[in-house]
Amino acid sequence: MGRVTERRKVIRIRDGAVTSRPDTLVAEEPLEIRLNGKPLAITMRTPGDDFALAAGFLVSEGVLAEREELRNIVYCAGASADGANTYNVVDVQTAPGVALPDITLERNVYTTSSCGLCGKASLDAVRTSARWPIADTPPLRVGPELLASLPDRLRSAQRVFDRTGGLHAAALFTEDGELLDIREDVGRHNAVDKLVGRALQSGELPLSRTILLVSGRASFELAQKAVMAGVPVLAAVSAPSSLAVDLADETGLTLVGFLRGSSMNVYAGQDRIALRATAAQG
Repeated sequence: MGRVTERRKVIRIRDGAVTSRPDTLVAEEPLEIRLNGKPLAITMRTPGDDFALAAGFLVSEGVLAEREELRNIVYCAGASADGANTYNVVDVQTAPGVALPDITLERNVYTTSSCGLCGKASLDAVRTSARWPIADTPPLRVGPELLASLPDRLRSAQRVFDRTGGLHAAALFTEDGELLDIREDVGRHNAVDKLVGRALQSGELPLSRTILLVSGRASFELAQKAVMAGVPVLAAVSAPSSLAVDLADETGLTLVGFLRGSSMNVYAGQDRIALRATAAQG
């Protein structure tokens, strides 16, 4: 659906001058994801690309990995008390034979736009086995100069951010720096799920020759989503968490943080970064 932004009246104060004017805000609404008719999770998201968001969420959960495993995604009619379709409930139908998770009250969690899957029962439950081990992917090497060019390209492609200033973004680039796709959302994890879900729907998983760039920090959850989609390089303009670095070390993910200007920190998987040899400093 197209409810990406909304208008609200604000009082604007600039250098002591007070005016009243409309302001454009990013929309935020709940999305309930059902799996074969059973409620699975609720997330706060920016409406749009809801089917891709649901599909990507299920990739990160280890439920889906190939287009053939997804039968259909639909909005649920009669989602409100009066029977109207709110376009805030989607049902993902899987193909026969797809193994389903145990849907219990413990797993059926509410997830906010900032914490993602923080309702998981334990950290071990998040460490889902990946279908495409990154360590087994074909060699990929990228230079620091190419990585340094990506944040500006991401920012220039953020159309809704220009109007609201209130969105996270995630983008997929080729190893040569070509922009493949970009998604925006109030939740950084939702933006990544939308990218991954679109790739699943297009039959493009695993994303083994791509770079995933996120506009904020690199949390454990975002590193896990990259691993589940087969992405070998995750770069963030801000800091990674300690658990994100641990997961990158365990899985072979290349993790780059503080990607700003020509500066960056490589926290794991440095073999994929084409570094120039430098003389040791005494």
